[in-house]
Amino acid sequence: MRAIVQDKYGPPAVLELREIEQPAVKDDQVLVRVYAAGVNPGDWFLLRGIPYVLRLAYGLFRPRNKVLGLAVAGRVEAAGSKASKFQPGDEVYAGISRGGFAEYACVPEGALARKPANLSFAQAAAVPVVGVTALQGLRDAGRLQPGQRVLINGASGGVGTWSWSARSVPTT
Repeated sequence: MRAIVQDKYGPPAVLELREIEQPAVKDDQVLVRVYAAGVNPGDWFLLRGIPYVLRLAYGLFRPRNKVLGLAVAGRVEAAGSKASKFQPGDEVYAGISRGGFAEYACVPEGALARKPANLSFAQAAAVPVVGVTALQGLRDAGRLQPGQRVLINGASGGVGTWSWSARSVPTT
């Protein structure tokens, strides 16, 4: 399968399109045929290996996982023996995956959700990371309640856009 691969930390120039082996699905995972992948700040940090303390978990001198991509949307191809929520053909998306910048990604079943029919795959891949971050900022950290108003200063990125566009903040 084709994937965007990084063998070392650095700028985007270290990324390379290559043929690699398709990942093997583990018991609690779902193999997703990736139709769209979101690009988020977490991908940038993993690409650069900065802050350096990040390298303690992801590879000290070079990345352990050579394929970036935290947010994906696509169709289920296969499920591990302990994964039963999704069937081949189901349209799904996730904001906590690894290896989304490839044709296939293995995602923990618990990190997946069914893609809403009214969203394209590209829209679904763009939602999870920034949408949940905005929700956590407004609801959890900001303790914003229905009917309250808040000034979103600098809403130019994905999180700011979601924060600005929130018409009502779920309380659960």
